Amino acid sequence: MKLTIVQFFIISLLLTSSLFMLSTADSSPCDGKCNVRCSKAGRQDRCLKYCNICCEKCNYCVPSGTYGNKDECPCYRDMKNSKGQPKCP
Repeated sequence: MKLTIVQFFIISLLLTSSLFMLSTADSSPCDGKCNVRCSKAGRQDRCLKYCNICCEKCNYCVPSGTYGNKDECPCYRDMKNSKGQPKCP
């Protein structure tokens, strides 16, 4: 009985640690760039969502700074939403 409990504990520990490693390995190069870009945004959750979408579609290009500088990434600058307005923050 004690052996079964120990085995269960070891298996659950291994599964938990492997899930943690997978979640940290999935971090994108966009995460850090978008965190900087959206650091002063009023709605950070929305800014981060669209910044990450734009970053991935534009080969990980995000303009420097928290506002402007969109000429650094033409793809990011030219992406539009369904209303024809700029999609990327």
